Amino acid sequence: MKFILKTILILFISIVILLSGLFIYFFTGQAPVVEKIDFGVTFSQYFAEQMELDWKKMYLAILDELGVKKIRLVAYWQKIEPAQDEFSFDDLDWQIKEADKRDMEIILVMGQKVPRWPECHIPDWARGLSQSEYHDELLSAITQIVNRYKGNKAIKIWQVENEPFLMGFGECPKLDKEFLDKEINLVRELDNRPILLTASGELSSWTQPARRADIFGTTLYRIVWSDFFQKHIQYPIPPVFYYKRANLVKWFTRVEKTIIIELQAEPWNHLMIWETTPEEQSKTMNLERFKEVINYTKRTGFNEAYLWGAEWWYWLREKYDDDSIWQEAQKLWID
Repeated sequence: MKFILKTILILFISIVILLSGLFIYFFTGQAPVVEKIDFGVTFSQYFAEQMELDWKKMYLAILDELGVKKIRLVAYWQKIEPAQDEFSFDDLDWQIKEADKRDMEIILVMGQKVPRWPECHIPDWARGLSQSEYHDELLSAITQIVNRYKGNKAIKIWQVENEPFLMGFGECPKLDKEFLDKEINLVRELDNRPILLTASGELSSWTQPARRADIFGTTLYRIVWSDFFQKHIQYPIPPVFYYKRANLVKWFTRVEKTIIIELQAEPWNHLMIWETTPEEQSKTMNLERFKEVINYTKRTGFNEAYLWGAEWWYWLREKYDDDSIWQEAQKLWID
């Protein structure tokens, strides 16, 4: 009995020491301050259309008025292949062409799980297929996308799926790691540009996506809505946490580069943006919080970050005549 109690005590003390060590490592100290971060944005045609705005006008405003030079675009499967074996690239062709005309650098996201709710964007015709048929069709769509755009020099990075290892968020099939590897290997076979995989900065492992990728991208959110607590919460995480975690994952996986792929610059509420008022939105994102996010990011040690929310900045300007965040964001690209 004494032996068992002693063993339990030793185990308990070991766990306390380990957790204390991890806390000290991740939550203390400072990262190098990066005053000149290379900022980009994500643009979602799907999200802009949900806002009932002219998505092409919005896109050109982001390119020309904000002056961004790096952009993440999305190849939505349901838009690319609205009917089985019938492909339509007109909208994505236009987005890529306009970015290319302005000498911009593009990250192109493809797969079933891509940016914006409900996270997985699957054509209706594919939902009733068997798993093997479904996988074949998705690989076929990815092949079409890469072959169509691999001759375009503006596309610098292929992103395969979005936060594939984040469980319990979005309306998605269960993750199949073997199939994810098939997607990645297919893109590698078709083209030699680097592959980006992403993960939640706060809610999921970085190691599994990083060891499969050339470039790893983390999200960074400060204030989120919690269904569990039924209220907003602010992550009590210092900037150095992301810096140290990035260094650790580089050491473990040998990934070539880490970036912030999704930097919160729009509200996170329990309803969609267009279902809430600007007053409700301002509880999680407003001009002052936007400035705070930028300053926080400079203290993470990352030198590249893609802002999440450009569509919302434009929506505020067009719907409510509030261009405060739009004007502040403009300073990031236009001196």
